[in-house]
Amino acid sequence: MIRIFFFLVGFSLMVIGFVYLILYLNILTIGYNFSFYGKFISRRIECYYTIIGFIIVLLTLTIKGDKKHELYI
Repeated sequence: MIRIFFFLVGFSLMVIGFVYLILYLNILTIGYNFSFYGKFISRRIECYYTIIGFIIVLLTLTIKGDKKHELYI
């Protein structure tokens, strides 16, 4: 149950981060280049949510749980 909670937290952090990454793509439409976009998003904490969420999801999918709490179907 705790793994599902962490998976959902990680997934929602990834969604929030990707939304901000897409929103900040509007910088390119007003005349800035892609290198400025890369520097800009590397300084924004909202964009780090994507990386943090991906790490949490990856850990919940790869770390094995203990056998006594698993359901055998």
